[in-house]
Amino acid sequence: MQSGRHIDRRAWIVLAASVCINLTLGINYSWSIIKKVLITDWKWTNVDASLPYTTYLVVYSVTMVFAGRLQDKIGPRIVITLGSILVGTGLISCGFTNTLPYMVSTYAITGVGYALCFSSTMPVCVKWFPPGNRGLVTGIIVGAAAMASAYFSPLVNMLIHLYGVHTTFIILGIGAFTVIAGMAQLLGNPPEYRATQTVPARLPAPRPGARPVLLEVDWHGMIRTGLFYKIWLMFLIAASSGLMIIGHIATIAQTQAEWENGFYLVILFAAFNSSGRMIAGFLSDRFGRLKILMAVFMLQATNLLFFSSYTSPSLLALGTSVTGLAYGAAFALFPLATADYYGMKNLGGNYGLVFTACGCAALLGPIVAGLSADMTGSYVYSYLFAAATFIVAIALGLSIKPPVKAVQSPVQPT
Repeated sequence: MQSGRHIDRRAWIVLAASVCINLTLGINYSWSIIKKVLITDWKWTNVDASLPYTTYLVVYSVTMVFAGRLQDKIGPRIVITLGSILVGTGLISCGFTNTLPYMVSTYAITGVGYALCFSSTMPVCVKWFPPGNRGLVTGIIVGAAAMASAYFSPLVNMLIHLYGVHTTFIILGIGAFTVIAGMAQLLGNPPEYRATQTVPARLPAPRPGARPVLLEVDWHGMIRTGLFYKIWLMFLIAASSGLMIIGHIATIAQTQAEWENGFYLVILFAAFNSSGRMIAGFLSDRFGRLKILMAVFMLQATNLLFFSSYTSPSLLALGTSVTGLAYGAAFALFPLATADYYGMKNLGGNYGLVFTACGCAALLGPIVAGLSADMTGSYVYSYLFAAATFIVAIALGLSIKPPVKAVQSPVQPT
């Protein structure tokens, strides 16, 4: 795979293919464009038009648990190829319906396919690169998925204006299947990789002078450690705040700054979400995951404490940028933390379980903000609630000991 500082050429091919796959998976960011047409042209209610995407998020989050374990067992190529078929089938099927139940079920198929693909790109890439580059590699991979919104929204908007919603779904389905299935054939785990493994915090560190313990923990072992629940709760808190802001940012702009162009903040959030993933991954290679995570938590807590005072478009842009940066950083740091403490071999399945925190956050964050707005006419209490949760997250992070590095030993891939 690599010798010293040399990185195998195949590693760069795997990374490039994974980036292409994740850029294509950004199709999910286009639902807001489709939703608008469903309301204006199809006369669906706002709730009806939101239901397919909500179902998609739930299905995607649940499937991540099983998708990660599946790719650990049979490898990324087969799993992503299957995922490409489901993504394509789901989108194409959406092009043949006008009814809500059918749209919900077919778009849910897309969510299953998305999970199969997304759960496989990051684990296979980090196995090809040495430990000192894993943060940057992870940041690039997860950053590609966030970056996709920059071009998918205008692309889908153009297609809808040219061909209508039905044909747009079909075009997206064919395109997604072609790109993802093609790129999947370039992927595969290295025949043998060297991974720096770690000891979970609950276990005693090796005695001075003793040979460090090489530990690969599967999901059964992971859920028996208190560390897993700390990581899960921190991810829930980090994701909830970002989803709370982005889910209501247009209304926040209107009520706090009397600004009707809040959609510009969505674009800004996407840009900083993507850059935050790459920056956090890069910095964590040099300063450690926990240190960067604590810095992100403190930055976001401070930002939320002052968010109600952002009463102009420029201040809201600043607050949204910080929120996007911190939200994106979490998606780079938590898979890396999972690998640091529980090993590389079972990373897909282990991170799939950790990722369920994001599915819960998709409900918690927006609902808390909605309740605050409905009951008080303001988002102030939701900001304060989110800031308080970060105090809990910081306390949890400070209670975690840095991973104990073990000797490099060859590990046979699954």
